[in-house]
Amino acid sequence: MFRPTRILQVAVASLFLSGCASSGHVQQTSGTDSAINQTTVSNDRINSSRTQYPGQGSIPSGDFTGPDGQLQPELRAFAHETSTQHHLPLADVEFLLKSAHYNAKAVQLMMPKTTHRRIRRAWTSYRKRHVDPIRIRRGTAFWQANHRTLQQVSQRTGVPEAIMVAIIGIETVYGQYTGNHRVLDTLTTLGFRYPDPSRPERQTMFRQQLADLLVLDHQGVLNAMTVEGSFAGAMGLPQFMPGSLMRYAADGNGDGKIDLASNVDDAIASVGSFLQQHGWVRDVPVFAPVRLPANPQRLVQDGLTPTTDWPQLQAAGAQVVVLGPDKWKSQKLGVIDLRDEIRDTHDYRCATPNFFAITHYNRSYFYAASVADLAQAIQDQMGS
Repeated sequence: MFRPTRILQVAVASLFLSGCASSGHVQQTSGTDSAINQTTVSNDRINSSRTQYPGQGSIPSGDFTGPDGQLQPELRAFAHETSTQHHLPLADVEFLLKSAHYNAKAVQLMMPKTTHRRIRRAWTSYRKRHVDPIRIRRGTAFWQANHRTLQQVSQRTGVPEAIMVAIIGIETVYGQYTGNHRVLDTLTTLGFRYPDPSRPERQTMFRQQLADLLVLDHQGVLNAMTVEGSFAGAMGLPQFMPGSLMRYAADGNGDGKIDLASNVDDAIASVGSFLQQHGWVRDVPVFAPVRLPANPQRLVQDGLTPTTDWPQLQAAGAQVVVLGPDKWKSQKLGVIDLRDEIRDTHDYRCATPNFFAITHYNRSYFYAASVADLAQAIQDQMGS
């Protein structure tokens, strides 16, 4: 995952950030890209019975084997470790890894920039790309078509319907762009051929996600030979990485299966489950309805955990601007700066724990604020 600072990833990096829920036990790019230029996962790819790989009569031919057809030493060691740690048949693990192909596109998109110029953050441009008329229009239709499931999940988890709608909209434009990269290839490539040697923690993260993929395959949750996703391994309508699918996904329609590619009920329930398990507080807004003092920069925080409280902000000159439920006053708060360095503007906001819950989905402050703004825009459209 990225370091806990408010960041904007632009161009390729912004895509990498926009697409996946982090899996909690590892630091992760929250994931991954929205895969805006990729095709939809077919309906049967994230819900397949486990294949019995050994004994199929064919020897896999991938890009991570030596001349003798055996896994390269680093992958062979990983196979043994994964087999032992997760109690998986070694033959199955090796078969899958031998089948993996190098994903040059994923490497290209993860390649560090050669320029030494720092990319300037531009909140206005980022927001415009994500809080757009297409997502607002399609989000309204998605809400209307799935209102019963959204209502049920919201009542169970405390996560507002509009927030769940907005996340699925930002991630995949309601299933339109879920990715067409085979996840096995992507995770093996980035786990063992990550293009930036200065970021070993990223390579470690992808190896952990690869291990989770192998476990899910063994459990019959998905078929690792066919499941597709983004260029960083995120899958389905909500763009869950394998670790998130394993730990936070939910069965939304009670059929005993979880299909994030084609089952909207499962996708909605999984987004609600993820946010609930990452600290969502019922009946608390994403941003507190306050007016910050004239010079709020001294109150601004970094990080993914709110560091102040309402009495401190009130003492600094903050004022309530909208009267109503005030459960947020008892929560930890954080003042954030959504800065546009190109236009030299600042958008200061008072964030609640629910803003920081969204940053577990994607560590970018810009992403979390865009989710909140898109949710509000869709809710306004629903009421019009």
